[in-house]
Formats: sequence, structure tokens, C-alpha cells
Amino acid sequence: MNNDRFYKLNSFFRKNFKEKIYKVSLDGGFTCPNRDGKISREGCLFCSDSGSGEFAGSRCKSIREQIDEQLDFMKNKIKDEKVIAYFQNFTNTYDSVENLRKKYYEALEHPKVIGIAIATRPDCLSLEIIELLNEINKKTFLWIELGLQTANDEIAKIINRGYKLDCYLEATKNLREKNIKFVTHMIVGLPNETKEDLYKTIEIINSVKSWGIKIHLLYILKNSKLLKYYEKSPFKIYTQNEYTDIVVELLERLDSNIVVHRLTGDAKKEDLFEPKWSSNKRGILNEIEKKLKIKDTFQSKEVGGKNEYNI
Repeated sequence: MNNDRFYKLNSFFRKNFKEKIYKVSLDGGFTCPNRDGKISREGCLFCSDSGSGEFAGSRCKSIREQIDEQLDFMKNKIKDEKVIAYFQNFTNTYDSVENLRKKYYEALEHPKVIGIAIATRPDCLSLEIIELLNEINKKTFLWIELGLQTANDEIAKIINRGYKLDCYLEATKNLREKNIKFVTHMIVGLPNETKEDLYKTIEIINSVKSWGIKIHLLYILKNSKLLKYYEKSPFKIYTQNEYTDIVVELLERLDSNIVVHRLTGDAKKEDLFEPKWSSNKRGILNEIEKKLKIKDTFQSKEVGGKNEYNI
């Protein structure tokens, strides 16, 4: 018996694989249309120089070498357990189908790998690439990660996301038609964002039947484009209490079938400008769990769901 109040990724793994599953983060050597000039050269306002993959392997090494290196790094944690190969940095479907196939299958050939996760953009999922993903999906466990961040297209312009909401809706439709799982990323704390914007983003994520969700806190790194923007146009930075309160409210509005992969963000402490409290990831997660319990609430409560996690 456990006391979960939301659908945790670990619970999904234990239910479907009968064991704990880990992820190894990889750098496939890709770039992004929002950086190479196809859309822009600026990148998304919140994205780091490493393409939001600070903890991934080195692109100077092969996929196999990166997996082995990550496994060695986690050798005190991982014994006989299997892993998901997570293509994390930049846009991991932004290449030729031939090169994508080569790198994905190199990961899948590793004896410890039982599936792959691929982070990308909705505007980098051509029908040809979706066919490749469909091929892989029929052979192994697969999920795609899509960086929606917000359903508000005006805020998307501020953060230089480079595509409109309709693009995300089309991509999710195409993925669903092939029964390919996808995880949607959203950010809490974007410039000019209101609570209603956050509720709308959750509503959209529910409506497209996203398999999973990652909720990120917007944090500002030193020497970043976001810091320059903040210094010129200051915006609200959440306190830890405010952030954990809104995450609880978002969980209450989240469909009960959506797997929760993440509830905050990661940044290296030495690189962090604000909010300083965000470096205490365990403390943030504990506070969210505590508030769910005190409020006696759970994922999907506000949308007619039942507490299916306390089992």
C-alpha cells in the first residue's frame, strides 16, 4: 500500500515493468531550428546553452559510450535494473531520418536499455519522422517529449518559442493516431503569465490526452538571455510557498490518466541566479506532497476524478 496522491512515473514503471526503471540522459549531437537560423538564432528565452540538458552525456562520445558512462556514474544506484535512453539536449528529431534511425537504434542495442525517450519540438515531427517513430514504437517502449510550455501564444512570443499552439495540437493528433506516447512540458512562472493561463495549459494537455506531463519552475541562470530579459523587464518570481500552492492546484485539474514525470526544475546551484530556493528539489517535492495531504486532495479532484493513487 502507498499514499500517493498523483500518478507518479515510478508507479507506472513498477506496474508495467515490475521494477524500478532509471533514465540515462544522452546528447545526440543535434541542434534546433530555433538556433540554427531556420526559425531564429536566439533559441527559446528559457533554454540554456546546453539545450536544457545540463546533466546529459557528452556529444563528443558515441551513444553507446554515453550510456556506459552514465551507467558507471550511477553504479551505486543501478544494479540489475534496466534503463530508458533519454535523448535530451536540443531537438532530437531535427535531422535526417537515416541519421535519427542510426542513433536511436544504437541506443536500443545496448543490453541495459529497454526503451527510449525523445525530447523534441512539435514543429520537428514531419510525417516521415512520425513513421520512423511508429516503426520504433512497434518494437520497443517509446515516448516523445514536447515542449509546449504555455498554451498562450502571446506569452510564447515573449519566450521566442517559435511556433503556435495549433502546431502542438497537430503534432499530438499525429502521434495519437500512431498510438505513440507523448509527454508535454509546461513552465510555471513565465513573463506575463496568469493563473488562468496555467489552468488553460492544463486544460489543453488534458484535451489532447497527453500520456505524461513535466511541470517546470522557471528559473533564471547567471549569464543567460533570460537574466538579461529580467533585468530589462522584471517579472514575478514565485516564492517556494506560492510555487508549491500552484502545483497542487494544477495537479487537481490534471486528468487522472496522465503520468506525472516532474514537478519542478533542475539547475546547477553554481549557475542559478533566481529563485535560490529552487535548488532544494527534495524540499520542494516534500512540500507539495505535504500540501496535498493537508488539503486532502489529489490529481484530477477538480475535474471529477477519484483518488486512484492511494492503493
